[in-house]
Amino acid sequence: MDSPDQRARLIDAALVCFVRDGIAATSLRTIATEAGVTPALLNYYFGSKLALRDAVFEEKLMPAVMTLRELVAGAGEDVQAIARHFVEGVLDLVDAFPWFPALWVREVLCEGGALRELLLSRIGPELPQLLAGRFADAQQRGQLNAGLDPRLLVVTMIGLTLFPAASAPIWRQIFQADIGTDVIARHALALLGQGMEPKA
Repeated sequence: MDSPDQRARLIDAALVCFVRDGIAATSLRTIATEAGVTPALLNYYFGSKLALRDAVFEEKLMPAVMTLRELVAGAGEDVQAIARHFVEGVLDLVDAFPWFPALWVREVLCEGGALRELLLSRIGPELPQLLAGRFADAQQRGQLNAGLDPRLLVVTMIGLTLFPAASAPIWRQIFQADIGTDVIARHALALLGQGMEPKA
């Protein structure tokens, strides 16, 4: 019998496996074992691994990304406010969805990642272009450091948030300290705040 709770549990199990092992290396049997069910039940609900991957994308990854897009879109024209909304929004996502950075690095950023084309086709370049456009406008108004490339400023903000979050286990071991999202946010905003200021 169909159960929304059962379907959600299967998606959660697939997400665990995808983050741990990668989508390409994960079989339906592995997901079934993680969920404590038979592969036949996975087939009943999803029909294929591809359909299950799409369900993870639609029901887990898309809501996370859409939340960030809404935060940035509502930030107005002030570049410092935009940067703050982005940094805090990304790191709030990391707190709410701890799997997000690892999945993003493995399946979107890396060549051959199973979610890259889905992300580009469903979300496209809208958010990066929105940010770059606002930064370029602010630069024209003299409100942003003229030496910055607005496009690379977007890349920099991602580098100051998602990369430290994704690699946090390594830095915790190296520095023998818990570098949490609050520390990452303070560092990123301090660095961006100084670097974005127009130069006299």
